Amino acid sequence: MKKIVIIGGGAAGAKAASKSKRLNPQNHVELYTRDENISISLCGLPYYIEGSVDDVKKLIIRTPQDFINMGIPVFLNHTLENIIPEQNCVLINGNHIFYDELILALGADVNIPKIENIFANNVFTLRSIESGVKIREKMLSSKSVILLGAGYIGIELAEAFIKNGLEVIIVEARERIASDFDEDFSKLIQDVIISKCNSKLQTYYNENAVKIIVDENNNFKSLITESGKEFFADFCVLSTGAKPNVEIAKKCGIKLGVTGAIEVDNRMRTNIKNIFACGDCTQKYDIVTREPAYLGLGTIANKEGRVAAINATCGKDFEIFDGILTSVITRFFDYTISKTGLTFQKAVEYSKKVNLEPISTVVTKKDKASYMPTASEMTLKLVADKRSGEILGAQSIGCVGNVAQRINTITSALRARLTVDELLHLDLPYAPPYSSSIDPILTAAYKLKEQIKK
Repeated sequence: MKKIVIIGGGAAGAKAASKSKRLNPQNHVELYTRDENISISLCGLPYYIEGSVDDVKKLIIRTPQDFINMGIPVFLNHTLENIIPEQNCVLINGNHIFYDELILALGADVNIPKIENIFANNVFTLRSIESGVKIREKMLSSKSVILLGAGYIGIELAEAFIKNGLEVIIVEARERIASDFDEDFSKLIQDVIISKCNSKLQTYYNENAVKIIVDENNNFKSLITESGKEFFADFCVLSTGAKPNVEIAKKCGIKLGVTGAIEVDNRMRTNIKNIFACGDCTQKYDIVTREPAYLGLGTIANKEGRVAAINATCGKDFEIFDGILTSVITRFFDYTISKTGLTFQKAVEYSKKVNLEPISTVVTKKDKASYMPTASEMTLKLVADKRSGEILGAQSIGCVGNVAQRINTITSALRARLTVDELLHLDLPYAPPYSSSIDPILTAAYKLKEQIKK
């Protein structure tokens, strides 16, 4: 029997706790979180704000009582203050808690930009059930909103606010929306977003926010950027990304990686014995580039929490988590936007380190047989190495559902390190309601093959 202490009640911590107990019911497993809830779907919050999820409680996957029923004590509103590895001990709310194995699932914090008056009233972040409720309440009594940042959360919140009749202003410090896509693909995404929003959306790029103007009650009034522009709205939401919560781990000697997150091996072990880490606080391994990466997603956190639990519990029997493909997907009205692996620009940057010659092609065609009444156009960009023929990545935008199945196929190809020729030999299923007789993936692969021959 072991005493396993888990810090953090998000996707990784909740998974680690339940898996640790299932693996050995004799284990004494304790779960501590600084939050008021555990095991929630943060990814569902924009859809609660939008109104398609009618009750925020539906985003709570498991309650504390569910864990207690499993024999796992849960401690809410408990903050980690220190880790004392030499004593196998953590300090939480002033109490020393001893462990045999410690699993850190510390999550990530909102990346708060350095802006004057950033903590004014009606300036929100979205990182908890409580913040989602507050944003929705403010939205329902407002006419306009500023979104600071145009990443995935910004895109999803823009849709939510527009569907509720608000005027939306996006202020982005970078030069374009969805800047982790290639520039040509960002332009496609931007065109789709503008076409769906009509006059309800204004977008401003290369604008660094420097000051928030408040009224006499410290309520948000407007946002001023470095260029001198001033934007007025009823409230503001920061969609400025997240950073791993690692300060206490760093202070006790746990090694951080080049990304700034906790460095772990493929068994989720840190550099300190009996301490594991998983989820948004940890550095990842990019399977395509074989280099460190950072990406916080619930799917990854769940996998890592499971692996951490197995390796903390089972001794010689172990399991590994061998990396990510940086696959992402989001929806904007009736469009799906997705990518996996390397963009062409990232492949060009990577080619400066390794023997690589990136090529790419863009295909726009119907997502199913053109005579089908629901057929619609989708665009797929496929990236490969001309020298080896290996597939490196893909980006796609199009009708909801049909983009996902193509990107999912490419993730499998990346995982298997398929070449363009091998991709062309995939026996993709065909019927008119699902694809054209030559799937868009195969069309893109044929075009890449022609480039390779040249």
